[in-house]
Order: sequence, then structure tokens, then C-alpha cells
Amino acid sequence: MAASVAEKRAAFRRLHESGCFVLPNPWDVGSAMLLQHLGFQALATTSAGMAWSLGRADVDVSLEQALQHFSELASASDVPVNADFENAFGDAPEEVANNVALAVDTGIAGLSVEDYSGSALYEFDLAVARVAAARAALDRTGSGVLLTGRAEGFLHGEPHLDEVIRRLKAYSDAGAECLYAPGIREESHIRAVVQAVAPKPVNLLATGIPVATARSFGVRRISVGGALAGVAYSTFYAAAQEIADKGTFGGIAGASGRRILNPIFSANRR
Repeated sequence: MAASVAEKRAAFRRLHESGCFVLPNPWDVGSAMLLQHLGFQALATTSAGMAWSLGRADVDVSLEQALQHFSELASASDVPVNADFENAFGDAPEEVANNVALAVDTGIAGLSVEDYSGSALYEFDLAVARVAAARAALDRTGSGVLLTGRAEGFLHGEPHLDEVIRRLKAYSDAGAECLYAPGIREESHIRAVVQAVAPKPVNLLATGIPVATARSFGVRRISVGGALAGVAYSTFYAAAQEIADKGTFGGIAGASGRRILNPIFSANRR
């Protein structure tokens, strides 16, 4: 029997209580089904992968498109789905609160709110107010959706650890239940973030560090962002480019999609 939305939300919260788990990022229903088949206990959307699947650049999708995507993945998956909600598709705290409430209705188990507007980091006080608005909106729903606060400095030209930690601690105080600084790579930085927001869990963007090592640093969950979608699309592109440029088919020689995929998708049919 398929898990209910409430059951998936409760399961997602339990995953954050101890240990370290991988939260891979599908970009459509098919990739979500494959990851679920492989035994991952939870999934997360990827803004980049979703955009590419629509033929658009990252951060070039609408709120309505994102909500539809969340709904499709959440309803197709028997495991919890966390939503990459970018900047919540709004700058003002009131917009954040309104859009977070809309995201809850899609059946997701968690969502993240970034402090990057698409062109610059939000000023500190506004960034904190936006997280607080998301927290208040989730509390009003009584949904149990888990809130992640993201400090984007290392990804967007401001890789200053002290400032990132200041922001993460403020987001934690404002009600974020998981903290995330995508782009940190050094062990000392990872340990410093974990220590700064303890005992709250920290998400790490995969950088090649094995799960066991990240666990020893105190990381609670690891996501891969758009990397899996990038692998799929770049492999597809290279194979198709060979056909277009050379008229040869080495990139698709021995492809076994039917043999692998049909049994998996047949088993997941509802």
C-alpha cells in the first residue's frame, strides 16, 4: 500500500534524527522511480534538472511549473520528497509565506529556502525574515513539512565562512530545522558548519567525499543537486552528437534500456 503524505513527512523527519543518508535528486518521474527502486529512503528535486527537462535554463521556470513538478514527483514516489524551492519565487517575506503554503499542498515532505535572489545574496536581515516567514507559514499549515535554510555564499561569489555561519545560525534561530551551505568542500569548513548549528542537522552538497567520511564530519544528509541530471543529459548529448557529426553509433552501442527499465517501471505501475 502506498505511503500517505503524513507518513512520508513523518519518515522524512525520522531520517534527520541520527546517522547520515543520501538524498539524491531526480529530475522527472522516471528518474525518481529508478532512485526509489535502488533503495534510497528519500528524494529531493533539483531546480537545474527540472529546468533542463523543460528545455529551460536553471532558475528560468515559473512558480506554477515548480509546483506542478513537486506534485508529480511527490505523488509518484512512495518515499519522502524534498523540494528545491530556490528563493521561494519571491523576495518579500509575505511572498515567501504565500508560496511556501502553496508548496505544502503538493505533498512534499520538506523544502528549502535560499538566500540568493537570482542576482545577489539578500541583505542579512531580509534573508532572516524570509526564513522566519517560511517557518510561520509551515506552522500555520500544521503539515510537518521540514524546513531547510540555505546560505548560498560559496556558490555565488561570496565564499566567506564566517558570514555563511552567521547566516546559518540566524536561519536556525528563525526556525530552519536543517541547514545547508552548498559549495563548502574543505573538511574544516564542513566541521565548522556542523559544530555551529548543532544539534540541528546539516546537508552537504556532494563533492566526492564518501558517505562514511561525511558521516564522521557530523553531516546528516548528502544531496547531489543537478549532478545526476547532468550525467544523463551530457551522456545523451555526446551520443547524439556522435550520430550527428560522424554518422556513427558508438555512444548507443549495447544500450540496454528496455532490459533494465521496463521491469522496474512495470513493477512501479499503480
